[in-house]
Amino acid sequence: MTRVHLIASGDVQGVGFRFTMEAVASRAGATGWVRNRPDGTVEAEVEGADAAVETVVGWARRGPRSGRVDTLSVDEVPDQGSTVFEIRRDG
Repeated sequence: MTRVHLIASGDVQGVGFRFTMEAVASRAGATGWVRNRPDGTVEAEVEGADAAVETVVGWARRGPRSGRVDTLSVDEVPDQGSTVFEIRRDG
């Protein structure tokens, strides 16, 4: 089980990033959460089997077609045993 913390910057808010990430994560079998941050970035934590997490991270490096990801930071964090992937309120 792997869990990573992501911060995506660029044109990542108002372009469907969170909703598309939720769909990608669900299809991949990953859990965790995603939210917009006040500084214009998107923050997420993704947990699951290595392949599922890599699928979501790979997508996050590109983002949705209507957006643009300039940078994506990825840091491994302790797993939390989450069971769903959710869109959280902006934080």
